Amino acid sequence: MTRRELDAAGIADPALRAAYTHCRNLNARHGRTYFLATRLLPVERRSAVHALYGFARWADDIVDDSDRRLTPAERERLLDHLEDDLAHGLRTGGGDQPVVRAVADTAARYAIDHTLFADFLASMRSDLTVTDYPAYADLRAYMHGSAAVIGLQMLPVLGTTVPREEAAPHAEALGVAFQLTNFLRDVGEDLDRGRVYLPADLLAAHGVDRSLLQWSRRTGRHDRRIRAALIAAEALTRNVYKDAEPGIAMLDPRVRPCIRTAFTLYGGVLDAIADQDYAVLHRRAVVSRRRRTATAAAGALRVVAARCRARLPDTPLTTAPGSRALQRHGTSAERTEQ
Repeated sequence: MTRRELDAAGIADPALRAAYTHCRNLNARHGRTYFLATRLLPVERRSAVHALYGFARWADDIVDDSDRRLTPAERERLLDHLEDDLAHGLRTGGGDQPVVRAVADTAARYAIDHTLFADFLASMRSDLTVTDYPAYADLRAYMHGSAAVIGLQMLPVLGTTVPREEAAPHAEALGVAFQLTNFLRDVGEDLDRGRVYLPADLLAAHGVDRSLLQWSRRTGRHDRRIRAALIAAEALTRNVYKDAEPGIAMLDPRVRPCIRTAFTLYGGVLDAIADQDYAVLHRRAVVSRRRRTATAAAGALRVVAARCRARLPDTPLTTAPGSRALQRHGTSAERTEQ
């Protein structure tokens, strides 16, 4: 499957193919929900999506250091190197690290705004020192770089049927919705890393603070105040999903099944959290394999329907794939995928 994706995207250089494959493998290991959804994308666009998410995953792993092998100074040095490598890669198309080579190539092919990567790394850097957020406005400022810009990076790859600036707010909201879902799912794991992403004012409104969360995590005991705060965080997140959803219809019809599937699967995480009575401090909520399979199958049917419609005259894309290589290879790639 990797070779087919790379061939369809017109990526011929062996070193570059290896860099994209590295990104794809990162996503397959760490992001099974979104990796499953990317299988529904047109084949020629999957490698670019893997590059964007692979780079983001690499940076996130540096600051999280889940194995706790690195000192804060070592993590900062690694992030410094990544930032310098990316700046060089975006200028020259190269890069020391595979994730940088792949994402720099993707940025060039799709004319992705370089400031989006700078904003992303700024938020990653803040994770080295910031451990909580007083209010939702503070968290939103962080999520602009950590999540909203990912949606904006994706837009040129996915393509839209409306001017890109019209779809942009919804793409930003979708990135934020996905990250808020992760924050709610991972409250306990983040607490172990010394971080609380749920806004302090939201928690305080229900009588919750960091010490109460730590007590619950440590003892395994539940508290009604924590449950009430988590329900409020869920409601906030679902409202962001509502802001994001209209943007799906603004995308290239052939990519809508992928994004709809990701939208449904991530929303399913919220359902799983509610189903386990908001016990996220004690165990991770996951979407069942049966539900993931059923959602992916429904997405596959939408892919078939979209391909059938694509054979008929339709609204032209106002944001077409940005790579000249894709423009040259797009027709044959579509035939291969079909």
